[in-house]
Amino acid sequence: MKRINLIVILVTGLFLIYGCAVVVGDKVVGVSSGKFIYTDGILTTVYSAPFDKIWKACEKTVADMMASDIEKDKKIATGTIDAVVSGDKIHISAKYVSKDSTTVSVRVGLAGNNFASQLIHEKIKEKISK
Repeated sequence: MKRINLIVILVTGLFLIYGCAVVVGDKVVGVSSGKFIYTDGILTTVYSAPFDKIWKACEKTVADMMASDIEKDKKIATGTIDAVVSGDKIHISAKYVSKDSTTVSVRVGLAGNNFASQLIHEKIKEKISK
């Protein structure tokens, strides 16, 4: 019995350290390095910056990626950008959380591409720090 408990603890520890994906009903949820949440093809994180700064960073990121068919919809506390980059549709959503906190969600393609979404998040983070 102690051996089984030890194995369960080790496996749980590995999932927490390296990230994991869990299927809950018809949804796939994953956590990557404690900062990003990957749900149904959408990679989401919270940035410690005001909404307007994040929105500008998202716009610059899309422009730098030479996107086409860009559609922007910005409201007071939310905004979305839909575009096409290298034949893939991208959807970026920004939502106000608090004065210095904004949630950004990125989906690439119809089903989502975790790696491509991560790259877009890195570009957004790069723009925020400038």
